[in-house]
Amino acid sequence: MSLENGSNARSAVVLAGGHSTRFGETDKAVADLAGTPMIRHVVDRIAPTIDDLVVNCREDQVPAIREALADDDPSFEPAPESRLSFAVDPVPDRGPMAGIATGLGEVMTEYAVVVACDMPFVDPEFVELLFERADGHDGAVPQLDDQWFQTTQAVYRAEPMANACERALERDERRIVEPLSELEYVVVPEAEVRERSSLETFENFNTRAELEAAIDRLEDGSSGT
Repeated sequence: MSLENGSNARSAVVLAGGHSTRFGETDKAVADLAGTPMIRHVVDRIAPTIDDLVVNCREDQVPAIREALADDDPSFEPAPESRLSFAVDPVPDRGPMAGIATGLGEVMTEYAVVVACDMPFVDPEFVELLFERADGHDGAVPQLDDQWFQTTQAVYRAEPMANACERALERDERRIVEPLSELEYVVVPEAEVRERSSLETFENFNTRAELEAAIDRLEDGSSGT
């Protein structure tokens, strides 16, 4: 990527490195969701809000994900290929905090949205809100039910969050909220989420049954996608 910190450009880190043991043999990131790989749904949704895309995954996932994101559709952004890069986990299976650290470590813009690859209903308007709210801070993190932080659909200032994640990993801390204690971030409460979007933006899928239910919703038009 060619963009530099301090510009108005934005990046996205899509987390795809988990093994998804409850999902079966298929890699959840490229599982078919109504004819489109799940990660492609995510990227197509957030593409209008970003300039560059970093996919965090394992080395063995790169070919299938690259194919899933191949620019064979003129409506697909970001393009060209130079705007897509991969941040491969140096040590697999260390969890989402490690994925965030690895992904943000490859980001060349000041701010980046982090989104899990199994959130195909992510709302681009909500992502815009997160970027707006993060401006001037180390991040903007949704909080649901006044207690649960949604760290895998949030915007971070890349360098401070990546460093905080690395320090937490060095302490053998596995709670994904732990790095937030080092950041000056904005909380986006559930009420604000509902004003600009819906909780559907956070919906994720951990089993084949959940995926099949999502396919039914997409086909009957009951989802916001």
